[in-house]
Amino acid sequence: MRTLSTGATALATCAMLAVTTPGTAAPPPADTDHAMGSQIARHEGLGDPRDVPGTGRSDAVDGIDVSSHQGNVDWHHWWGRGKRFAYVKATEGTGYRNPYFAQQYDGSYDVGMIRGAYHFALPDHSSGWEQADFFVDNGGGWSADGRTLPGALDMEYNPYGDTCYGMSQAAMVDWVRAFSDRYQARTGRWPVIYTSANWWDRCAHGDFSSTNPLWVARYASGVGELPHAWDYHTFWQYTSTPIDQNQFNGAYERLQVLATG
Repeated sequence: MRTLSTGATALATCAMLAVTTPGTAAPPPADTDHAMGSQIARHEGLGDPRDVPGTGRSDAVDGIDVSSHQGNVDWHHWWGRGKRFAYVKATEGTGYRNPYFAQQYDGSYDVGMIRGAYHFALPDHSSGWEQADFFVDNGGGWSADGRTLPGALDMEYNPYGDTCYGMSQAAMVDWVRAFSDRYQARTGRWPVIYTSANWWDRCAHGDFSSTNPLWVARYASGVGELPHAWDYHTFWQYTSTPIDQNQFNGAYERLQVLATG
């Protein structure tokens, strides 16, 4: 067994104290890759994958959302399964960019889908303004080509700790409004807000119903109660099996209107 010298022992002890001393604030975790709905599924459950709505209806449009967890996506496969729109993760916080974004975003468009990008929010890492800029600068913009949906803001449970990121409802609403206002100023469109009723009503409880379309997450056969103030949902994420699947609440022509602006 190798023994440490007195000097080495002292250095090791200091290093341990630097790590473990109570009251020493650890740096925030690096922005990484959390898929849309990953924390909602963790806290609220996935439900029964057989308990899903009917697809191929004339009053709804079927779609999917993807992130780097799916890698290079076979878009022809999903087109053949009746998916006609896709949302692709672009960014998280102000430090993460999806390395598969180009293949996923351009590939969905090339196969014929209407596509959009989404941002996974980390409200305790930086301001809503900063994260909106990072999102727009890294794929989250909008163009009036009739095939690009407004960007989506993913608001859900904190992957790293406190459910509401250590923020009051008022502070959370201010953060969302800063992101939303900045995105609108940069693109001319209000971002879609993705969330669950449970998380939103607990952590935000703000009224964005007059400006921001709602994308609600609920893994069941029905949408259920909507988050505070919204009386209509635009998108519904209803399962993550075998991939995140969604429905647009309306006919295909209405989806085109949303894309056109």
